Amino acid sequence: MDQETLLGSLDILEERPGPKRPVKDLAYHSDQVKAGSLFVCLKGYKTDGYLYLKHAAEKGAVAAVVEYFQDDVAIPQYRVADSRAALAILADRFFDHPSRKINLTGITATNGKTTTAFMLNSILEEYGLKTGLIGTVVVKAGDTVCPAELTTPESLDLQRFFHQMVQHNVSHAVMEVSSSGLELKRVGSIDFDTVVLNNISREHTDLHGSFEAYFKAKAGLIREAKENRWAVLNLDCPFTASLVEETRANVLSYALKNENAHCLVQDLNLSTGRASYTVEPNNKKPAAIPTFQPGPFSINLSVLGLHNVYNAMAATLVALLNAIPVPVIQEALKNFRGVERRFELIFEDDIKVIDDHFANYGNINVTLETLQMMDYKNLHLVYAIRGGRGISVNRENAEAIASWAPRLGLEKVIATTSVSHVSDKDMVSEEERQVFATVMHKAGIKTEIYDQLPEAIACGLGETRAGDVLLLAGCQGMDYGAATCLEQICRLKPHLDQEKIFVPLKNRVAGV
Repeated sequence: MDQETLLGSLDILEERPGPKRPVKDLAYHSDQVKAGSLFVCLKGYKTDGYLYLKHAAEKGAVAAVVEYFQDDVAIPQYRVADSRAALAILADRFFDHPSRKINLTGITATNGKTTTAFMLNSILEEYGLKTGLIGTVVVKAGDTVCPAELTTPESLDLQRFFHQMVQHNVSHAVMEVSSSGLELKRVGSIDFDTVVLNNISREHTDLHGSFEAYFKAKAGLIREAKENRWAVLNLDCPFTASLVEETRANVLSYALKNENAHCLVQDLNLSTGRASYTVEPNNKKPAAIPTFQPGPFSINLSVLGLHNVYNAMAATLVALLNAIPVPVIQEALKNFRGVERRFELIFEDDIKVIDDHFANYGNINVTLETLQMMDYKNLHLVYAIRGGRGISVNRENAEAIASWAPRLGLEKVIATTSVSHVSDKDMVSEEERQVFATVMHKAGIKTEIYDQLPEAIACGLGETRAGDVLLLAGCQGMDYGAATCLEQICRLKPHLDQEKIFVPLKNRVAGV
């Protein structure tokens, strides 16, 4: 592609001209540069692309897009106000606008992005469509699947993935959209047909600096949605509900509690942990989908948790917008087995063991609310304290646990700092450990804190009796909790089929 055609899509403030050689590829990392590349300098959290511009020129870059000029680099340089925004525009142009050729749904939330994306992909596949998926766990283009490196890849990588999907004749794609991906303009120039916002709670303030900045980033997906496209919103989340009037897109809403939603959840039963409910159009609301007026229909989920009702509702409404028949939706959701560590039932015999990432205040609340709706004798909690997240996050998490403890009959929490199973950045500080212990003490909840994850899990299993539930909860370290727990169950229950015990781990997409 010639430089003038490609760069004509940018608002160039100033240039240092030179030979305009054809552009054969784009790159933002100097190691990816090859002869004929246009190099875009990005400032990252850990390194600065401008330090590598000279190296990129030496490797054959024909020109560079910059926010300030480098005097010792001879190739043409084009100065723009925002090189990240420029990269998104260039990538979209270079690959001939691939996202316009796919029916694309973008999903954001504090909790549930991955599960909702997988649920929707399962529905689309059940209908026989060739799908693409971009998210935390995998990147998929038709039959080609590879592990994901970032929840939302850099804009150039995203557009390359969409280009591959077009080449594989993918008709529908689903992608998770992270707050950092929005703030760093990675989804700039992407043409979404539908955007989804399920929930927002206090998380990632370490990255964004404040909750207000985090909310602004998340809300950008809805606020920037185009006219005549769709925004699917959960009205039970007040932050999400506040955006109904702030989008140009058509809004289709759902809720369990808010009667202003277009679609309501009725007759919810969570006694076994697996939800059954009725999706019922709200007769008090004007029709949101004029060409499709379904009557009430039932949904039975195989995955556990109240949060999965919300996830399934989001996936269901997007499916309805894509004219997927109700029986297909019902069958796909009944067969959906879930994503690891999202209220995942990893053992069910005389006791139940549930594995949940328990990441933040909102996640904890919906997980414990689900447990309140389930039938069992006693709840036992093994919790991994969140290392490297600071005092505020750990205090909020502990306060969420403490607020639910009386309603769940939870008198004791077994906690771990998971020293043997976390990296340096996730090590629990003394302040983080202390704030957790202080909140538990004030709430009158007994605590035992173990440095080693296996010891904490052994303690939890040792106290769990027939009819009880053991919840493995937490992010850092507890990623290895399921394997550790199932190994100990094998030793404690040698009469059980050892191979079947480990089936949940074999089914995990990420393999942890």
